[in-house]
Amino acid sequence: MKTWPVATLLFLFGIPLHAQQSDLKNWYNDPFFALSQGFADCPVPLGPLMNHAQMESDAHYRVERGTTCWLAHKCSKPNSYLYDAPIADAIHGHFTDPHAFDGTSIWIMVQRRFVYVDGCAPRSFDRHALQQQLEAIPDVEQVFMRVGTDAHGPLPYKTLAAPDDPANGHPDEDTAPK
Repeated sequence: MKTWPVATLLFLFGIPLHAQQSDLKNWYNDPFFALSQGFADCPVPLGPLMNHAQMESDAHYRVERGTTCWLAHKCSKPNSYLYDAPIADAIHGHFTDPHAFDGTSIWIMVQRRFVYVDGCAPRSFDRHALQQQLEAIPDVEQVFMRVGTDAHGPLPYKTLAAPDDPANGHPDEDTAPK
């Protein structure tokens, strides 16, 4: 039995390749924003974008993971995702120096009090200092640094360019809890 590449099947049925990405949305309004965009050709992270099927698959786990913090008496809010927008606002407020990230392309995503730092930076960029500053923001539980040094090599995060390609960064499950 012959198997056909997805791109071939899409072409045969008249569906443009980019149509797969058109249904990607930030279904849960997770904060996702750029701190900088100064590293040439750094691919944009996939961030919180997912298709409808992924959203439906993730819904139960988000409810479960979100309430665990409150049930364990580690959060005052009934769902840990309720902290995300204030954490994102605090990050925006903390990093106001327009030159602090010169030469980097850094995106921030906040989910369930976790801060994900994706992007590209030169080897000389002090990743540890950024991580410490983010960890000091109130209510941040953990920071995951996924910053590469080569925009054309393997990156430690999934990119918007090819979200379903297994060679495209590391799946979130491998780099951090969801």
